Amino acid sequence: MKITSIRLWHVPLTSHATYYMAAGKTCDTVETVVLALGTDAGLTGWGEVCPIPHYLPAYARGVAPAVQEMAPVILGADPVGPEALMARLDAHLPDHRYTKSALDIALWDLTAQAAGLPLHALMGGQRQQDLPLYHSITCIDPDEMARIAREAYATGIRQFQCKLGADDDWRADVARLAKVREAVGDGPLVYGDWNCGTDRLTATRVGRDASRLDVMLEAPCATLAECQAVRDATGLPMKMDELAHDTATLLEAHQRQVLDAVALKISKFGGLSKLRQARDLCLHLGARMCVECTWGSDIVTAAALHLGAATEPRLLLNVCDLSSYVGPRLDPNAPARTGGRIAPPSGAGLGVSPDLDLLGAPDAVFD
Repeated sequence: MKITSIRLWHVPLTSHATYYMAAGKTCDTVETVVLALGTDAGLTGWGEVCPIPHYLPAYARGVAPAVQEMAPVILGADPVGPEALMARLDAHLPDHRYTKSALDIALWDLTAQAAGLPLHALMGGQRQQDLPLYHSITCIDPDEMARIAREAYATGIRQFQCKLGADDDWRADVARLAKVREAVGDGPLVYGDWNCGTDRLTATRVGRDASRLDVMLEAPCATLAECQAVRDATGLPMKMDELAHDTATLLEAHQRQVLDAVALKISKFGGLSKLRQARDLCLHLGARMCVECTWGSDIVTAAALHLGAATEPRLLLNVCDLSSYVGPRLDPNAPARTGGRIAPPSGAGLGVSPDLDLLGAPDAVFD
């Protein structure tokens, strides 16, 4: 089997509610990039990457030029066994991991389709039928955040991420955590996420005041050293996200004792190939994992669900159904949350088929 074409689409995804985060970051309408690899065997592999502006060193309109640069290596290549082709792409164009993320997902989709297997069978085998979800709550008025938490709790959600720091008011952040904890009661996991957008002093003040609430802190500061200082000062467990993006940063976070949990995001690491390595390292280190991506719709959600399903349940903290936070859905028949959990798609490969009428004519074609 050989790759014969590469097609790209840019699709605006609008959040059902604007996401406000620390340091002035917002997520409202964001452009996702959908990629399709055509083959001479008649199979199509699908990939997706959706960079949030001002979040990571990535932007949606940077994908097509990078793909154009890599197209001579991709076209005519055998997609089966994605690591081999991804190694050639790394030698041809170093880094550009967010672009490679979409390509790598599509290669795994083709490999699993060629094998006639669901993707999770190639990621280690399905360890559980469905996976626990968390619900992310935008940083707004504390009472409104509590209302959102109650509504999500009523659907079966038992893990809640509270965005913090949007108004630069540490007392309001404590109130956000307190109100959400009150809304969902004892037991459910509640954690406050600054997306690396606050300083050590502010995070420490919030953490110390909120320590009575049984909460976890997520990604407060811009460096691992600062996050370690917050952990040491507050004694609260900590989850890493933006600062954990390869095996070296995972190891450093573990050594600094700030890796109680970690968000393993496909586009952060550069695709499922690298994320599977990170997953296996976290299994060795004993870190709880959220397997997801930065943003996006049904393709990246499906990719994350397959890897999550193949992960040791004891260390799989949660997954995220990104497609439920945005519209339009790329595949209306893709999995949806049920009772606070979600199952990976069935069928060979990713198990998703984007709506070609929705996508329309591709914005770029390489063949």
